[in-house]
Amino acid sequence: MQANSIIDVTKSFVQSILRNAEGGHDWFHTSRVYRNALHISEHEEVNELVVALAALLHDIADSKFHNGDERIGPRLAREFLLKNNVDSEVIEHVSKIIENMSFKNSIDGSSSFSSIELKVVQDADRLDAIGAIGIARCFNYGGFKNRSIYNPEIEPNLTMTKAEYKAAKGPTINHFYEKLLLLKDMMNTKTGRRIAHERHEFMLQFLKQFYAEWNGNK
Repeated sequence: MQANSIIDVTKSFVQSILRNAEGGHDWFHTSRVYRNALHISEHEEVNELVVALAALLHDIADSKFHNGDERIGPRLAREFLLKNNVDSEVIEHVSKIIENMSFKNSIDGSSSFSSIELKVVQDADRLDAIGAIGIARCFNYGGFKNRSIYNPEIEPNLTMTKAEYKAAKGPTINHFYEKLLLLKDMMNTKTGRRIAHERHEFMLQFLKQFYAEWNGNK
């Protein structure tokens, strides 16, 4: 199957499987990550097919919606690509990216795989977790999980293990400090870092306004 054909088939597959997904992890999220990845790839030497497929398939079975099972996503991606006769080396690379790109794997250093394609897709996904879109996704997921918006009595946990992170149920504002504000300095590529800087500043401004309104100062 030609590269353009498998990408089109993959898009249709992902749109179908994410039809009823939570709003922060739906097809529109995947589509944004895909576009981010293509943009970053313009400035890197990468296997464009691997980047495209990994970006499109990275969230078809997010572990937090599958009882924490991190094996489902890579397995479904592998099965789909095998069914569509994708080259075995591409399948292996895409599967490794999906297995290793999550923020939670960086907490305890459990990720042992690295490639420029992983770095590109990782940056693309992390960019969608910050800025205006990141704020919207954060509160959407918090509402989905029925979490409080903010509770001054519950401090962010800045020393979480991977297990603690996966089980966290703190207020949504805490997630800014436990993840979102950390992403700027975790970007892998020059393009990712440039875009992340602006989005990071937007989040800081949001938090400043949020606390001012919370405290009745504005």
